[in-house]
Parts: sequence; C-alpha cells; structure tokens
Amino acid sequence: MTGLGTTKRDRLDALAATSSEGGVSLARDAFRRLRRNPVAIIGAVIVVAFLLLALLSPLIAPRDPYIRYLIDEIRPGLIPGPRSGFPLGVDQEGRDLLSRLIVGARQSLIVGVMATLIGLVFGMIIGGAAGAIGGWVDALLMRFMDVLLSIPSLLLAISIAAVFRRPNQWTVIVAVAVVSVPIFARLLRGSMLAQRGTDHVLAARALGVKQNTIVFRHMLPNSLSPVIVQATLTLAVAIIDAAALSFLGLGDQDVNRAEWGAMLGDSQRFLDVRPELAYYPALCIIVVALGFTLLGEAMREALDPKNRR
Repeated sequence: MTGLGTTKRDRLDALAATSSEGGVSLARDAFRRLRRNPVAIIGAVIVVAFLLLALLSPLIAPRDPYIRYLIDEIRPGLIPGPRSGFPLGVDQEGRDLLSRLIVGARQSLIVGVMATLIGLVFGMIIGGAAGAIGGWVDALLMRFMDVLLSIPSLLLAISIAAVFRRPNQWTVIVAVAVVSVPIFARLLRGSMLAQRGTDHVLAARALGVKQNTIVFRHMLPNSLSPVIVQATLTLAVAIIDAAALSFLGLGDQDVNRAEWGAMLGDSQRFLDVRPELAYYPALCIIVVALGFTLLGEAMREALDPKNRR
C-alpha cells in the first residue's frame, strides 16, 4: 500500500509541477510544431533563400543584367550557351542570363508582395465590415464578393489588366490584387462571425462594452490567424498570376526589365534554338511558388487548434 501511495503521490506532484509552469500559447505551440515539420522546414528554406536573393540581387548578380555583352555573336538559329564568365549563357539580346534571373527575383517579389498587401488591406476592410455590422451590409458586400469569385481568377486578372491603355508593373499589381480581395474578405468575415458567439464576446456585451471596442479588441485580433496564413498562400498565387500576365504581354512593356514571366514569354520564339531560356525562369517560378505553398500549408495545420496535442 505504501508503494502505491508513493507512486500516486509522485504522479500528483509531477502534474502539479507541470501545471505550475503555465499553459503554452497557440503561437508558441504552432512554432514548436513547425520546427518539427519537414515540409515547413523545406518551405521556409526556399522562402528565405528567395527573399535573400531578391534583396541582395544587385550585389549577387555577377554582371549587369541590361548590357548586351555578346550581341555581336547572336545569329539566326544561334544563341551562345554557357561559357567562361557566363555560366548559363546569354539570352536572345546577348545579356547574361544568370544575372537576369537573379535580378528578376526582386521584380517578382515586389509584384507578389504589393499585390498581396493591397488585396489583404481591401479584403480585411470589406470582410471586417461585413462580419462586424452584419445585416444588409453583410449581404450586399458578400454578394459582390460572390460575383468576383464566380469569375476564374486568371481570366479576371487578364480582364482588369486589359482595361489599361499602357500596361506596366502597377497594372499587374492592381489586377492580381483585385483577384485576392474576395478571398481575404470571405475568410475574415467567416472568422469574425465565428467570434460573435464566443464566451468572451458575449461577456463583453453583457458588461456593456461598446461595439467598436468589441470588434477591434476582441473579435478582430482573434480572427487574423487564418488571414495571415492565407496571405502566405496568396503570395504564391500572386507570383504565378503576375508571371502569367507578363507571359501574355499584359505586364510591364519595358523589354529591358528583368522579370521571370516576361523572360518566359520572350523565350517562346527561341525554343527550337535555346529551350533553356524558357526552362530556367519557369523553374524559378515553380520553386518559389512551391516554397510559399509548403510553408503556408504547414502554418495552416500548425495554427489549427484541432491539431494541438
């Protein structure tokens, strides 16, 4: 009996010691699970490498991406390949291909981040208003979002970009941002509707707390986690859509600007001469989009309270 009593007492002491340490927050628990997830690690490595490459591209690029070094050697049916000083060869204008790929990372990052931020801001405004006010405001805003969602995203982006008389980098950003607005709006609206029936919101209403305070201090902060995760996934889609618009000729009309989608579009005429001109930018787009997708999906699983152990 003494042994059993000692064992039980030890278990209670261990449980009390664990309880005294305090609970683990959702963010800390999610970060701990992300560190153990190989998918998250792979995605994070790709994303960090892409960010460093984009930010340090002027310092990393071995040559000026806009100088036509080997233009005199370009012949019909002949584009110089890899050689000393040009590890990946040159493009159809005699410019260093490796340098243009490195500098193109910055352009893709600018377009993707700006489009995602603009879509996130307007989506949060619309979704927050719909979820906080409700009633006819909710119905009106969500029906408009349903109309946008009913149009295929790439077709909607192409339609918006085609409206502008002279396409440029900002037309691509606006077109891609508009596509992402209904996604953020519906996600935030759904999260806020779920928060309206929680105990802490009902308690705040019972205590007479003002509606604005309830929305901005209780409902909105607790609804942002899925929106932040979606922003990571949307960034991958934004990079692909921006590349698609540039590929179709609806992007920046500056032929000298190094951008992966434009490089992919310009290389179509030379597939039979040097298919590598299309392979390399396409591979860059695929790898970067894959990195953001893997990281976003891992964050979604890690932040899901149902997956907590």
